[in-house]
Amino acid sequence: MSEADERALLQRLQHGPVSGDHLAAELGLTRAAVWKRIEALRQAGIAIDAAPGRGYALVQPLDWLADAHIRALLPAAVQPQLTALDIVWGLDSTNSELLRRQTPDAGCAVLLAERQTGGRGRRGRVWASPLAAHVYLSLARCFDGGLARLGGLSLVAGVAVCEALHALGFTQTGLKWPNDVVVTDGDGLRKLGGLLVEGGGEAGGAARAVIGVGLNVRMPAAAARSLDQPWADMQSLQPAPPSRNAVVAMLLQHLLPALEQFDAQGLSAFLPRFSALDVLAGRPVCVHEVSRVWHAQALGISEDGALRVCNEAGEIRHVHAGDVSVRATKVTG
Repeated sequence: MSEADERALLQRLQHGPVSGDHLAAELGLTRAAVWKRIEALRQAGIAIDAAPGRGYALVQPLDWLADAHIRALLPAAVQPQLTALDIVWGLDSTNSELLRRQTPDAGCAVLLAERQTGGRGRRGRVWASPLAAHVYLSLARCFDGGLARLGGLSLVAGVAVCEALHALGFTQTGLKWPNDVVVTDGDGLRKLGGLLVEGGGEAGGAARAVIGVGLNVRMPAAAARSLDQPWADMQSLQPAPPSRNAVVAMLLQHLLPALEQFDAQGLSAFLPRFSALDVLAGRPVCVHEVSRVWHAQALGISEDGALRVCNEAGEIRHVHAGDVSVRATKVTG
């Protein structure tokens, strides 16, 4: 089904319940074709009820992204840092698309999508991206000082994202090194969102980075069934969560100034802020390297953004994000 067909069908469903016969007549389709399109939308993550005598109806109103709404919510002091804001219906990945585009010399270019077909996280993991359900945001920016300056950028972005969520009332969220936004659930962690930083540049020249942010706003049941790790969404954390436009505006309100500060001052200014949000510090963790897995206790982060751990032999080691995967383990005893 084309983007135009999806939009037309969803706009009609937004107006209220409608029978299959009426949809078929309005759209110039057969009843069988209408049913196939309804099923395609359900597979994309849209919850649609069907009842005899009532027809098809959205389970809840759709929350569309809108450029004008997002810009209207941004403080005047932040708006000059936003060079471009683009919202697309669907693509493979917002990060991949910004990597294909030219990065602005000044300010930030922001890309949002209603759906991703190839959303991904760190180490190539698939990121569930149902239609009009979550926030899929990528931001492209140039930084002075070469590639070495980008070390710790994912931690900075994580701090900004988590502080934005706190400002929206989600004060139960924290950061799991290096790039997960999580909610503590007893001894375990549930993932609310994640970050992926990609980019390139010359060793001594300007470097460009694309920062991808994915946040679960309203997890459709069909998408939830495909997940293989504990998850959370904003709808389960707040009875009436903010609109996706309000979430995006708050993210940009915190991300854009944070990236300005990072470009000027580096990672050091963010270390205390990360520590205040760190959910791993003091917890037992499992470190997954290419050739082995070992257990340790997390001790916080170092000045260069590495995770400090104490292994079972009592040795302090620094773990770097590009080398391993770290998983919190439940406290026993």
